[in-house]
Order: sequence, then C-alpha cells, then structure tokens
Amino acid sequence: MSIDALLFDKDGTLFLFEATWESWARAVLLRLSDGDLSRAEVLGRAIGFDLPAQRFERDSVVIAGTPSQVVAALQAHIDIEASALERLLNDEAAVAPQVEAVPLTQFLENLRGRGLKLGVATNDAERPARAHLTAAGVVAHFDFIAGYDSGYGSKPAPGPCNAFAQACGIAPDRIAMVGDSLHDLHAGRAAGMRTIGVLTGLATRDELSPHADIVLDHIGHISPWLDDQQS
Repeated sequence: MSIDALLFDKDGTLFLFEATWESWARAVLLRLSDGDLSRAEVLGRAIGFDLPAQRFERDSVVIAGTPSQVVAALQAHIDIEASALERLLNDEAAVAPQVEAVPLTQFLENLRGRGLKLGVATNDAERPARAHLTAAGVVAHFDFIAGYDSGYGSKPAPGPCNAFAQACGIAPDRIAMVGDSLHDLHAGRAAGMRTIGVLTGLATRDELSPHADIVLDHIGHISPWLDDQQS
C-alpha cells in the first residue's frame, strides 16, 4: 500500500539527538546549579545525564520523555515550582543548537514534490519545536506540528498520530510514523500507521526492528523506501 503522508518525530529524527540535547542539558544544569559543577552533576544524574562525560544514559527521561517528566525528575533535588522549572527547560530548548540529520530543505521539498502531507509530533513543547523548525527554514513545509502540550497527549500514546491523520484526512494505514525511539514507533503502531525507525537517536537497530516496518540509518533513505512501496 502506498504512503500518502509522513509524521516525523523531531529530536533524533529531523535533528541529531546528541548534538542538540547534550548542549541543552549542560546549559540547564549549570543554570539550575548557579554554575556549581558538583551540584550540576547531582542534577544531571537525576535526568540520566553524565555531565563530566557529556553523555546521556540510555534510559534518560530526556530521550523520549516530556518536559513535564523531566521536571518531575528534577524536583526531587531542587526547590523550584514546577511551572517555573518547565518554562526554564522550554526556554533553553528553544535556543538549543540544532544539527540537521540531513539537509532538511532539500529533503522536505522532495517529499512535498511527491504530494505527501507532512507533520511533526514531538514530546518536546510546541513552542521550541516551532522555533527549531523556523530556525532551520522548514516550518512552512509541515501541515501539522504538535508538541506534548498541544492538546493531543504525548507519545507513546497515539493521540498526536490520530490528530495528524484527522487533520490531513488520510487513513492511518496510508501514513508512516518516523522516529528514533520506541515511543515513536509504539505511538504509530497504536494509531494503525506504518512505522519507520531511524538510527540518528540513541536506540539501536536491534531495539527498533521488532517495532518498525523498516529501520534506516537516517531519514535521507526514506525516498527510496517510498519508491519500493509503490512499485
């Protein structure tokens, strides 16, 4: 069956996960600790980030969780009201440096040229998601952009996927969810979509393969896969 629409995760899919979020984590931790490295290391461990090594643990809440979940992990170690802490996390996210997984303008123009509808469903907040896509010059290529706070819920629940299908008027089985984490693939499958795993996050091929129709090195390989689906 041919694919008429693609729904992308953002971090680890459109943008390289480590290049973006390692910088964000360091900035957040130093800000919360007023530059006290020992204190920042304690806070880093709470969210699964090794500050001295500049590396996320594989089970870090940051990888697929929402800012609200990151707030919950931090609040056991810091006395800041939840809404203020969440604003701080989102403010830092909005200015975090982004490294494109592939040159996005050319990639998305190719997909639009095929007549595909395109969307983004991220567990980041919608405001920084739009800021990142705008900074990359590609926000106009998307028909739908949703964050965890957009009113559709968060992955791995299928709400954002269902909302995209409804917004586009396309049956879920003619849509592919593209992501680097099990949250992405579980959400897509729960919505009845095809699923494409990519290896530009922290998950391995072996972890993603049981839950994906195909696992690709990066999103740049999607066009040849689409050709195969329609042959």
